[in-house]
Amino acid sequence: MDIRKKITFNYVALSTFSTSLLCIIVFFLFRENNRYHFLKRLDDRAKIVSSIHFQKDPEKIKYYKNLKKNGLEELIEEEEYVLKINSHNSFDYNTNLNLPNSFYTNILRTGKDSFERDNKYYLGQIFQENNQKYIVIVGARDRKGKDTTVYIVKIMLFGGIGFVILAFLLGRFLAKRVVDPVARITKEVKRISASNLHNRLPEVKNSDEISDLTNTFNNMLDRLETSFEIQANFINNASHELKTPITTIIAEAEIMLLKEREQQEYIESLQNIYSQASRLGNLTESLLKLTQTGYDGQKQVSDIARMDELLLDVKSDLDKIYPDNRVSIRLNFAPEDSNLLLLPCNKPLLELAINNIITNGVKYSDNNEVFVSLSANKEMIKISINDIGIGIPPEDIPHLYEPFFRGKIAAKYIGYGLGLPLASKIIRMHDGELQVQSEQNKGTIVTIIFKKGNIKKSNV
Repeated sequence: MDIRKKITFNYVALSTFSTSLLCIIVFFLFRENNRYHFLKRLDDRAKIVSSIHFQKDPEKIKYYKNLKKNGLEELIEEEEYVLKINSHNSFDYNTNLNLPNSFYTNILRTGKDSFERDNKYYLGQIFQENNQKYIVIVGARDRKGKDTTVYIVKIMLFGGIGFVILAFLLGRFLAKRVVDPVARITKEVKRISASNLHNRLPEVKNSDEISDLTNTFNNMLDRLETSFEIQANFINNASHELKTPITTIIAEAEIMLLKEREQQEYIESLQNIYSQASRLGNLTESLLKLTQTGYDGQKQVSDIARMDELLLDVKSDLDKIYPDNRVSIRLNFAPEDSNLLLLPCNKPLLELAINNIITNGVKYSDNNEVFVSLSANKEMIKISINDIGIGIPPEDIPHLYEPFFRGKIAAKYIGYGLGLPLASKIIRMHDGELQVQSEQNKGTIVTIIFKKGNIKKSNV
């Protein structure tokens, strides 16, 4: 049984149960209400019967009889009996009354009682006149109450059947409303495979379980896409890039082994091999760092760092590699509240990402000035890196995050085209946003934004 049928069946079952329970309660309350009002009418007649019996004045007797006949609604199969009480446990019995002894016993004990048999009610009550007690018994059939009870039962029966049909239709509608979003998600998911991991499920604006499911699945696709990209780039690009230094090293060694050489030739050959081996080592290290960003969304996020301190640590590392660098860290716009600068992160990886971006600014501006500014508020943390270097041609900007891509202008500088893709993936891992604005020969502005609303609570 599919979910739609289960939801419909359960909805109909619950609706039928609740409706049946309501009908039973209404039936008993209605029946009890009829019984109460009919006994009230019998009580009024008992009082009139006692008044007629006790009156000695013919005019008053006539008045009460007219009141009973014309002033009160006629009862069906009405019976009236006045029984004299002789002692506390005896009275004049009327053979026309076929009522149980418990009825009389209750009247003698409590002064009043009622009895029902075959939809005919009997009300007995004690009245006293001149120190003499009498039992007045009035009986009648409540045909109207029976008819109204049958009528209300028919209404509840047919109304209940109609409500069950309506519940079935509403249940199907409810099941469709509940299941359709899941069915749409299933349909979209079936279209996504390893070849089109860039596709995403449409966002649902309602903040409910379906929206959470969509966001969770899209986050999973982000991680899968990143992992697939890294794997594909590593296989396709790394094999190509690693082949050149390896081939050069092998060729150089083979040439030197063909015959004996002069000492200077061996030195030059070893220097060439060392250069290619260093390049190979740097490439391998960069590629291994790139693979670390195939993240799962939680495991790599293990620290809470202050961004001003992190920038100063990056500057300290740069000073060791480029002692004459002209990087300026500006903290004038940083807030006084240090809590606004805290960010859940993998500190070594985030340092590596920012270091790569600042190093690019130093390298591609020929060691000109690079300005790094930090600002933060309750909504976000913003890092801006501004250089006045060679800039980026417009045609190269769409390819900035492709591993090993190097533009025509950047090709004259030493590098492998891995720094910015690596930084981009690390920032994505931290739910950040990387924006690049550049104009050729005028410089580049790289902005890193961490919106605090996007940071996963599980990472804090």
